[in-house]
Amino acid sequence: TSGGSGGTSTTVTTLDELTSAVEGSDSKIVIISGTITGNDVVRVGSNTTVLGAAGASLEGVGLRVYQESNVIIRNIAISKVLAEAGDAIGIQEASQVWVDHVDLSSDMDHDKDYYDGLLDITHGSNGVTVTNSKLHDHWKASLVGHSDSNGDEDVAITVTYANNWWTNLNSRTPSFRFGTGHIYNNYYESNSDGINTRDGAQLLVENNVFVSVDKPLYSVDEEGYAVSNGNDFGDGEDTADAGTFTTAPYDYDLLDATEVAASVMASAGATLSF
Repeated sequence: TSGGSGGTSTTVTTLDELTSAVEGSDSKIVIISGTITGNDVVRVGSNTTVLGAAGASLEGVGLRVYQESNVIIRNIAISKVLAEAGDAIGIQEASQVWVDHVDLSSDMDHDKDYYDGLLDITHGSNGVTVTNSKLHDHWKASLVGHSDSNGDEDVAITVTYANNWWTNLNSRTPSFRFGTGHIYNNYYESNSDGINTRDGAQLLVENNVFVSVDKPLYSVDEEGYAVSNGNDFGDGEDTADAGTFTTAPYDYDLLDATEVAASVMASAGATLSF
């Protein structure tokens, strides 16, 4: 996934500028500077890199990758996107999308439907990678797979979550339907729910750490599956049915579980400088 590498570079400071800059399929790099506010979700075109300059944020403004490919979203804080607008980041019918070093949050002062998802990946999206990110202070964090009746489309989903910090979340860390997922070296802290594998999903769950999570890895109605290696489940346990996805189709560096908390907390979120 190369995003907008080699394309034009544009710095934006307003919602209108952002909306215009990320349109279309030409290669482009869009740098967000400062804080952009609103109540909207912005469509990101193919062959695009969206970067946050140091300290950049979107407040009430989400990003959507819909029927696009080759997109990178990095180093941006997105907060408090209302449900009437959409998800903080929504990826639908898309391929080759890399989300890296983002900080996604809202608050838990309202009911669970006041905001939608922080990072939802649905409608057969594939080749999606989420790394070095912090998801926190939210009811419904990350949904993979649109609905229980959407298996024909969502079985194609492939997602990797690595080196992310999930903290103070109620559910969906993630909730994974139908597709195939690789979840490794994540740090889970003070969440009401854990990894939920369901509707035939096949997960490979490796060297994650869970602190104060009641159900760190489980299946719903015995219809979700996982292979679990090297995890520290804290006071919880793995109750998911045994899966068949045992080897990821790429090379990767795997930290020992004893190293995960310190490594993730030191780098996850919008911590880069551009």
